[in-house]
Amino acid sequence: MYVPATPARAVLDPAPLARIAIVGGTPSPGEASLLAPSPGTVAATRASIAIRRSDLNVLADHPAAISGALLGDRRSVGLPGEVLALQALGARGWRAIASTRTGRAGRFRVRYVPARTGSRLLRLRFAGDVYDRGASRLLGRLNVYRLAQASWYGGGGSLACGGELTSTTMGVASKTLPCGTAVTLRYRGRTVGVRVIDRGPYVAGREFDLTEATKRALGFGDTGQVWSTR
Repeated sequence: MYVPATPARAVLDPAPLARIAIVGGTPSPGEASLLAPSPGTVAATRASIAIRRSDLNVLADHPAAISGALLGDRRSVGLPGEVLALQALGARGWRAIASTRTGRAGRFRVRYVPARTGSRLLRLRFAGDVYDRGASRLLGRLNVYRLAQASWYGGGGSLACGGELTSTTMGVASKTLPCGTAVTLRYRGRTVGVRVIDRGPYVAGREFDLTEATKRALGFGDTGQVWSTR
């Protein structure tokens, strides 16, 4: 019995293209043929992430926001319709905490609402597509704060955590945080990182006593609220 043969399906070769560098002069005909992509294939180019604005100092339960554009070498007007992941660095490496899709001209805006205080590194990551290779952009530290009542103190004398207090000593006094605990403080747009070096304050409702040097660095007054990561 005669059985007609089934037409064979075309199989695309997924092997990546090799990049060939020509140093000086004009490529020979043989080199030019190797540099030119074969029919049906596209040589991926590198994408880049441009940041227009980022707000990485926020109170807990308030949104952090980053905006910018995803750009590609091949397409001069950016890359629309692509997914960007906002990632945080933890003990097990980078982990996605939010994502967004680019709009016209590759523009994007991604928001993340942190629930807990603390500080950690953030980056944006584009995984890439058939036209453009992946890209990452380090954003810096996301500092998540709470409100804390503070005052300041100066003079001299011994510190409860060791050492002597002077007019140039950076740090804070706390009744509850262990000695050496790192604390990031923010006040009216100024940010400083200090450690717990003393005990106090012993006035009801106040959580931190700033040293004279810390007060100056923040532009802090006599008493008031500061933002604290601890």
